[in-house]
Amino acid sequence: MRIPAHAVCTAIREDIVSGVFEPGARLTEEVLARRYGVSRVPVREALRTLESEGFVTTRRHAGACVAEPTTEEAADLLEVRLLLEPLGAARAAQRRTEGHLRVLRGLVRLGQERARRGEREDLRALGGWFHETLAQASGSPGLVALLTQLRHKTAWMYTVDVPLNPVESWAEHGAIVDAVARGDAVRARALTTGHVDRAAAVHRLRRPDGGRVRTSQPAVNTAGSRL
Repeated sequence: MRIPAHAVCTAIREDIVSGVFEPGARLTEEVLARRYGVSRVPVREALRTLESEGFVTTRRHAGACVAEPTTEEAADLLEVRLLLEPLGAARAAQRRTEGHLRVLRGLVRLGQERARRGEREDLRALGGWFHETLAQASGSPGLVALLTQLRHKTAWMYTVDVPLNPVESWAEHGAIVDAVARGDAVRARALTTGHVDRAAAVHRLRRPDGGRVRTSQPAVNTAGSRL
């Protein structure tokens, strides 16, 4: 059975994000095909997709390599998310279904329970599911695709910690869902903007010695970058 290119693309992307393939590492079709148990055709297609997403670059005489993001690119990533996440929330307020609301409310309930108990590790996954569901509720496939790609790149370029005050953070999630449920796009956008802006405090740039993000010239201070 032929394994589709999108499945190979997902596998390679996950290995890049997790650090299996470090920035600058060569990605040869033969080695990748052997690693994932596929032919070189889906690998070739996957590498083209990943290059369009910014995870892979093609170098003369070297072929496909893992991209080496700069600090400017990392900062730009957070600025773009600050624009798109609130847009997604506003559209969710206009287009969400009852199914979306049930899932969002369930995630908020779980997140608030975990936050009160201090079960911080579970909150990372719940937070990711919350924002993914909120994006899905926007009813915009193009926007969902962009936000998904931004989340992958954020995980690649940044270490994301649990908020200093997770109870407050999940209260903000709950307020966003309430605004979405009421169909209040303006409030949903404003609440999400504030939430995403404050969440920047838990994003720490992966430094060059960690093998992820290289410093460009002139250097950019990312301490005040936004999510």
